[in-house]
Amino acid sequence: MDLAVGSIVEGKVTGITKFGAFVALPEGKSGMVHISEVAASYVSDIKDFLQEGQQVKVKVINIDQSGRINLSIKKAQPQEPRQDRAGGYGAIRQPRFAPRARIPQASKDPATMSFEDKLKAFMSDSESRQADVRHAADRKSGSRRRR
Repeated sequence: MDLAVGSIVEGKVTGITKFGAFVALPEGKSGMVHISEVAASYVSDIKDFLQEGQQVKVKVINIDQSGRINLSIKKAQPQEPRQDRAGGYGAIRQPRFAPRARIPQASKDPATMSFEDKLKAFMSDSESRQADVRHAADRKSGSRRRR
């Protein structure tokens, strides 16, 4: 089986460094999984996720001209449906230029909210405020779309 970009193969972790892991592939080849391609969540220490001798399923994401093979563990796993920034699956978004009503998060007590919920609420509010500022700046500078 010849390795091609996009193929998913089984391999064995042969070495771990602070920036990634080396994986032995079929046909005596080896590739590297960068630390950012190990898991969908943030990885500060790769040894929390992998250990030498472990069998892993990897996806070939790139083979450069010198023959180095870049691999991904997180892309080899089935994708979970992504949530829209608004918090729902497939939620309808308002255009960026439309003014948004500020809805305070009074329904949830900040003391009982998880960190992820607090971060999501902050990012949503921040994005909304930035869009309003951009919209106001565009109107002042006269950079509206001309017909």
